Amino acid sequence: MSATASATHLSELLSANEVRNNLVGYLKQLKSDCGTLARAQVVVILGQWYHPLHYFPTFLSRLISVSPSIETQTFISRILWEELGEGEPRRAHEKIYIETISDGGFSRSQVAEAPPLAATQRLIQGYERASGSCLPGLGFLYGTEVVDLPMVATIGELMRRCTGKRDLPWVNVHVAQEPGHVESAQETLKPSFDEQEQRQIVEHAEQMWTLWIDFFRAIRAEILN
Repeated sequence: MSATASATHLSELLSANEVRNNLVGYLKQLKSDCGTLARAQVVVILGQWYHPLHYFPTFLSRLISVSPSIETQTFISRILWEELGEGEPRRAHEKIYIETISDGGFSRSQVAEAPPLAATQRLIQGYERASGSCLPGLGFLYGTEVVDLPMVATIGELMRRCTGKRDLPWVNVHVAQEPGHVESAQETLKPSFDEQEQRQIVEHAEQMWTLWIDFFRAIRAEILN
């Protein structure tokens, strides 16, 4: 099997994965169940989301350091470059996020200093473990990029309902950049992986999606129960 065929097969396996589809379905259900939330409920969501948002550039940096080829390093670094503002720190995703929530009437301390729930801690620990070696890290990377926009859209919609703000720059930057991030993540799958290596990538993507499902379930329990 050629590298291109291998990458296509692996991308198809990941994109059609049942665990991924379960996460996307859960996000749709979450939007339906939550309706319009009070500010105290929305701030819980925003504070928990801050933790993986803050850690993601570190995950990418660690993954670059353990990736064996310049090609893979290059495509991951393209994502990292955009996450950190394309050379302008003020445009980094974390800074845009804080500005967006501040414009919505939430304070930085409410979000950036929110203690993580246990499920949030497990999610960050999963990213940290995965970035210790290349194949698990690639599973987490690709798994993240193919669900990132639905996750951002869900949180953005819940924030809009609460605040009445229609224009959310943090959501806008994801809409603009996510297609390129998915493309870069797909490029990292182009090396010719054998069946065992492909299985390892898929298993870690499934781990990541499961951790995200637990993350959103924990948030739902925190704000609705």
